[in-house]
Amino acid sequence: MDNRLKLTIVGAGSSYTPELLEELVNYKDRLPVKEIMLYDINEKRLEIMEGFCKRFADHLGLPVDIQSTNCLEKALEGAQFVDTQIRVGGNKQRVKDEKIPLKYGLVGQETTGAGGMMKAFRTIPVMLNVARTMEKVSPDGWLINYTNPTGLITEAVTKYTKANIAGFCSGGIFPKMWAKKALGIDYRRVQYDYVGLNHLNFMSNITIDGRPVTEEEFLAIAKENDSVNIDLIKLLGVLPSPYLQWYYQTQEKIDKIFADGQTRGEYVQTLEKKVYDAYADPNVCEKPAALAERGGGGYSEVAIGFVDAVYNNTDREMVVNVPNRGAVPFLPDNAVIEAKCLVNCRGMQPLHVSHIPEMCWGLIAAVKNYEQLAVEAAVEGDIRKMKLALLAHPLVRQYDLVEKLVPELLEANKEFLPQFFASEE
Repeated sequence: MDNRLKLTIVGAGSSYTPELLEELVNYKDRLPVKEIMLYDINEKRLEIMEGFCKRFADHLGLPVDIQSTNCLEKALEGAQFVDTQIRVGGNKQRVKDEKIPLKYGLVGQETTGAGGMMKAFRTIPVMLNVARTMEKVSPDGWLINYTNPTGLITEAVTKYTKANIAGFCSGGIFPKMWAKKALGIDYRRVQYDYVGLNHLNFMSNITIDGRPVTEEEFLAIAKENDSVNIDLIKLLGVLPSPYLQWYYQTQEKIDKIFADGQTRGEYVQTLEKKVYDAYADPNVCEKPAALAERGGGGYSEVAIGFVDAVYNNTDREMVVNVPNRGAVPFLPDNAVIEAKCLVNCRGMQPLHVSHIPEMCWGLIAAVKNYEQLAVEAAVEGDIRKMKLALLAHPLVRQYDLVEKLVPELLEANKEFLPQFFASEE
């Protein structure tokens, strides 16, 4: 491998981009990153981000050449690692993903339920183009995907291309962070079994320095997961993903959105304006305080940790979205799951989970059924499979609502879904 690393960021206009630079500082002696290429289709955001990243790199003392381009082939050519963090349609479409299902009393959320499916539909064709371009201009490179919904994106790329992809979400390290905050310990002391799908996973067999946590420690850690009712966590006996609030406390969470008077996407639109106003200020060379309100913390640590494990062939245990290959016996081998993996220069190998909590089998299987149908529908532009995917989804599954939702969701996303409207051309 070339000892001069090129890291490309696809979707560099994302407000999270500077955090990747910040994390690289911790690896200056291990990762000879000499070039960071920023790519985005939004030229204004790209120009602002390039200027800020150059100032931020100087402030951090990070000796790296930062460039930008709106040519995908140029961005990807020769890149050993490509971080993807795109949002097709922007937050404007995110708000539609949230609000349309809410009209029918269904969960309106950017990665979960009917709204999450539409985000996948808009994004999968774009990500397949990125992966196929990598096949041509950087066939040995690694695509590090943080684009949501990362489980569906990873499944599409693994099934329809030959590109190397590792699908990530910062949720894989949440229990470590919760333990650090609750118990005041180094998070590296904490281990656990992890199984499920992206944004639908369960963490059990939690240990500190190899010993099982006490009931008191478990509850202290669980209370940091403030999205899910603590009594529910006690009942489950395992740590659920924060996103399981949408499955186990559905009506409560829908009522809260209405009570708040705005969706998360509407709030983020306002917040991102503040963040970008700061990035655009030529006198600003540090991350704006408003970025901390954006959420999603920890992803840069995971992404650069993966680069280190692969580039330096250092065995590292990481939570990754990968093909099942027998790790979860009740799912197909080619189904993408989110699980603990051993990562090194050979890629990722899912680790066997000795015990999968029984209460989660049905939910995992049902949502995986939806995901596989949704990926096929997205690639083929197949409205029948779109309806079948929604019927399979535990948060939709009602035929009368599916028949109402489908035409409205498609119309609201028409400019981003040519695969569904090809017959009209």
